[in-house]
Amino acid sequence: VVDDDQGLRETLADFFEIEGYAVAQAANVREARAQLAAAEPDLMLLDINMPGGDGLTFAGEMRAHSSIPIIILSGKGGMVDRVVGLEVGADDYLAKPFELRELIARVRAVLRRTKPTVSQLAPAGASTQKTARFSAFVFKPDQRALVGPNGEPVDLTGAEYNLIAAFIDRPNRVLSRDAIADLTRKDDWEAFDRSIDTLVSRLRRKLAPHSDASQLIQTVRGEGYVLAADVKWLGA
Repeated sequence: VVDDDQGLRETLADFFEIEGYAVAQAANVREARAQLAAAEPDLMLLDINMPGGDGLTFAGEMRAHSSIPIIILSGKGGMVDRVVGLEVGADDYLAKPFELRELIARVRAVLRRTKPTVSQLAPAGASTQKTARFSAFVFKPDQRALVGPNGEPVDLTGAEYNLIAAFIDRPNRVLSRDAIADLTRKDDWEAFDRSIDTLVSRLRRKLAPHSDASQLIQTVRGEGYVLAADVKWLGA
């Protein structure tokens, strides 16, 4: 929990510990960096406005080299604020004040998306397959990995991985935003259309150094998105 409000930090820590979670606290970005150097958490609750460091900037820095899930907690709850938070790489955004039960439901939902069970690792149509090839990429669901044309790993967040898995299992088919929300399990939080667009944009940016991502994942105006590539599944 990274928040300069000591009372809120302690309330959240007490609540989550009762629910069975181990909780580390940080009052600012500097303390958060020290905590991360000591141990990597399964998820971070991050405030935006803190003395000594901006939470949005910190989230962007983290996302550049880490896939730790981030839920932003902020007093700013407008649409623009939420979109900005998602665009820098947060997995969810919750405006203050909030109900603790809603927060823990969102935490559990993000953890389900980013740390799926073994049965969720491979897309439905590829249960007996080990590797998929499409465009210049190799998709390895058993390793939860996407590899670029020169063998370099493509670093994806949990939500981005779930999105590319949904596309790979349904190549050359238009997926509506509602379908993407269902397939990436975003229906258990406020999956407004702009957040789906933001997620697609984030995935395109990850693919762009290796391909023409705008041609690979195409926008179908008024309908949704499509992976415009043939996918070949290979056995073990």
